[in-house]
Amino acid sequence: MNEETTKELQDAIESPEAAETMEDYAKELEASYKEYDERRNQTFVEEESPDAEKWQELKQMQADREIVKVKIKEIVKGGAVAYVDEIRAFIPASLLSLEYIEKLEDWVGKYIEAYIITAEPENKRLVLSAKELLKERQAEERKAKMAEFKANDVVEGIVESLKNYGAFVKLAEGVTGLLHVSQISNQRIKHPGVVLKEGQKIRVKILSIEENKISLSMKVLEEETQPETEHFEYKSSGEAFTGLGDLLKNIKL
Repeated sequence: MNEETTKELQDAIESPEAAETMEDYAKELEASYKEYDERRNQTFVEEESPDAEKWQELKQMQADREIVKVKIKEIVKGGAVAYVDEIRAFIPASLLSLEYIEKLEDWVGKYIEAYIITAEPENKRLVLSAKELLKERQAEERKAKMAEFKANDVVEGIVESLKNYGAFVKLAEGVTGLLHVSQISNQRIKHPGVVLKEGQKIRVKILSIEENKISLSMKVLEEETQPETEHFEYKSSGEAFTGLGDLLKNIKL
């Protein structure tokens, strides 16, 4: 313990108010010096590192969610390796794409865009994620396509899947609506499969769009397109015919 620390402890001993908490005070002071030394040593290491400035830039890029474009250099266990400003970066296999990748080797030499999700200079750990960026872009594209549809539109779609409660109908790439079983037919059916099959093209009417969820109906469209039944009205002239003479009086022989 240095002279400055010793003096602070001595002053604490001479103070009657601090006598009872002397041990706690000493522990707190020692912890403060330890934290300071660790911070000073870390700063020293980072400043002395030849890549210190690059790591600071990478940490700022992570904070700003800046997109980086990298080339896959090699495949290692669990993922791929690329370089950002000559700093080695790891991309886990699960973060390379939105879909499962069977052969990682096929990605060597490919360029990808990604976010920096981990930048730890003290551990020399740089991790990227292309999946996070792809999910954001997919959500933006879906939002833009959703804006093309509105309630009461009559559109065509493809039945993607059948569930007990209805059918999911693909209206556009990334845009799917729910056709509830009660909206499939005017007749009551227990399962959508009675009327529909996967891959079938159908015409539906959009009932509503709420919170990025589209409700569809075939039944309403069917009702609207059915021809109306003709109605014949009897119009009375106001005169009542009661006898045979009345019926024959206007007939010329």
